[in-house]
Formats: sequence, C-alpha cells, structure tokens
Amino acid sequence: MAAMIPKALLALDTSTDFCSVAVLYLKHASSVPCVISRHEYTGPVSGIRVLPAVREVLGEAKLVLADCEAVAFGAGPGSFTGLRIAAGVSQGLAFGLGIPVVPICTLLACAERARESDSDARRLLVALDARMGGVYWADFVWDDVLDDWRVYHPAALSAPDSVPVPDEPFTLAGNASSVFGDALCVATRARVIDSYAMPHAHSLAIVGWYAFMAGRSFPARLAIPEYVRDTVAKTISERAMEFAIKDPCRKSNE
Repeated sequence: MAAMIPKALLALDTSTDFCSVAVLYLKHASSVPCVISRHEYTGPVSGIRVLPAVREVLGEAKLVLADCEAVAFGAGPGSFTGLRIAAGVSQGLAFGLGIPVVPICTLLACAERARESDSDARRLLVALDARMGGVYWADFVWDDVLDDWRVYHPAALSAPDSVPVPDEPFTLAGNASSVFGDALCVATRARVIDSYAMPHAHSLAIVGWYAFMAGRSFPARLAIPEYVRDTVAKTISERAMEFAIKDPCRKSNE
C-alpha cells in the first residue's frame, strides 16, 4: 500500500527584521503535528532568504511544495515592507499550487508563543513596539472548549499609556515592555511579562493550522497585509502644509 501523503501547512513571517519560515505537517491522520522552522535575522533583505528557507524546511521534513494544503502568513501589523514580502510570496506560492492562504495576525502568533512557554496563560495581551512612539496591541483569550483562540480586542495602534488593562489576570507578551518601560502602564498590572514572545513562524504555523482546520482560509488573491497604521510617512504636500503652519510667513517658493 502506498504511503499516505502527509497534510502540511507552510507558514511565513517577515513582519520584523527576522525571516521566519516553518512547515507544520502530520505523519499520519492521528499524529501530533510536527513543526520545522527557520528563524534568522536578515534585516531589510528578508525577501532574498524566504524561498531558500522554504526549501530547507520542506527538505528537512522530507516534503515537497505539492504536499502543502495551505500557506499561512503574518498579515500584520508590522514592517510595511516585510508584510508585503510575506503576502506576496504566500500569494505566489498559493496561486502556483492552487491552494488557499491563511492570513494570521502577527500579534496572535505572539500570543501563541507566550502560551507555549506558559501553559497556564489564558488571557494574553500582546504589545509590540510600533516605532514612532506607538504600540501595536491586541487582546486574546485561549478557549479550552474550542481549543482555539478568541479575539477579545483586534489589533490596534495606541500610545504606550493608552493600552487598556484586561479585566482579569493576564500575560503581557511582546517587546513593548522592554522598549517603553514604565511608559507602558499596562505592564505594571500583568501577572507575567514575556518580552521574548515575538512573531515567529513556528507559532504562526500552529495558529494557522487552527484557522485552516476551522475553515478560515481564503483564495490566494486575498493574500493582503493588514497594516493597522495607515500612514508611516507624510506625502510631500502634507509636509509642505505642516511646514507652512509652523512658519506661515515663509514664502512657498523659498
């Protein structure tokens, strides 16, 4: 009898300065999922490393791309360029294979990573440095009955002192507490702080598998980043208007 081709899900995240790639697969229908990952600091050149890393994790798992039934990717929030890389590569692979994509909130991947370190964690507030003095945050609850995550508050952008405190004991995940210190007021109320729970393809693959098995996958054409912050740079006209407000007496042609 021919061996059963394992179910597999590929996961990509380039929302930070790391290129993170993983494959989650089942050796047989009743097995516990196995995850193989690569997580490397690449700075702004993640796009060069993604596909080689895909080949490496598949090779280590003794799989080929055709074994993958979906591609999960870190949809955001995060680096604008990085989010586009993950979405674009995921879309290209999914189109080529004729399989769906599974967009995953990068903050949810952080929550899963924190829960992997602390099995008692149920309420997870994730807060990441969004640069420019802001914090990306979201609030999640692990549901033991559903064996899946519930979103208490979706991803948002706030000042460090404006992130709301959950109404029950919670774990604070992400690097915002390390970056902002006492300015992140919510940190003083956390039962546990896990500043190392950052976006990682290993955790993203697990969350992606939950979503895929629950039917939360989409056609490849819908591989679209979720930026949360709409603008990271002012246009020329916006900068000119701001300058004019600061110095209304200065001539525009100077």
